[in-house]
Amino acid sequence: MKTEIKHQWFYNQTPGEIWEYLTKAELIEKWLMPNDFEPILGHEFKFTTNPIPNMGLDGNFHCKVIEIIPLKKLVYSWKGGSGGEITLDTIVEWTLVPKENGTELTLLHSGFKEENGSIFTAMFDGWDKNIKKMLEHLNTDDNANTKS
Repeated sequence: MKTEIKHQWFYNQTPGEIWEYLTKAELIEKWLMPNDFEPILGHEFKFTTNPIPNMGLDGNFHCKVIEIIPLKKLVYSWKGGSGGEITLDTIVEWTLVPKENGTELTLLHSGFKEENGSIFTAMFDGWDKNIKKMLEHLNTDDNANTKS
């Protein structure tokens, strides 16, 4: 079984524009889920969504910022489960690399165990779908900023 999800995308926006969508709670909510994220090393935060009982998830993901290099790298833990039992204990790592015409964004979500098989499958597709939502918001916001 695979233990990590790796995706890579290219954006026409600058690393700063992408960084905002990875580090501002109100922007993260637009493409991922409600949260109380703050870009501060050691900050503990939570993502919330609807419970997914068939995967043993109560809809609360407990996270902690473990590395932050502004505009370049963001790493946080991602834990979930149900009934007080943590069954998912993983790490999410975002890396931004400036390119000539934009930014390369890489996601590495690692630490999945064999018992996380169905969660892994759902998240593999889910990350790609959600990142595409981020791109839609970035493009919409860019258009709004150029028109004002």
